[in-house]
Amino acid sequence: MQDLELAKTLVRPNGMFFDDVAKESLLTEARYGSVSRVYIVCEEDQLMKPEFQRWIIQNSPPDEVKSIANANHMIILSKPKELCLCLQEISQKYH
Repeated sequence: MQDLELAKTLVRPNGMFFDDVAKESLLTEARYGSVSRVYIVCEEDQLMKPEFQRWIIQNSPPDEVKSIANANHMIILSKPKELCLCLQEISQKYH
């Protein structure tokens, strides 16, 4: 729990790439589509709101969508065990 509180104090806001994404999709089949992709929805993400996550999924459909309950944007800090298990499942399925 101390690690999470320390990490929260070190987080700094930064500019996102929303304008770049709106201009042109770099996520074409030739550039990005040859790799199996799984999108992990962080259900309590306050930075990437649910509608933006749905937009990402719709505009670059992954092979699978997984969801981690009560996970925020910094999932590695908020739900590390759940993320690890999810990544293990993904690696076993797509390797």
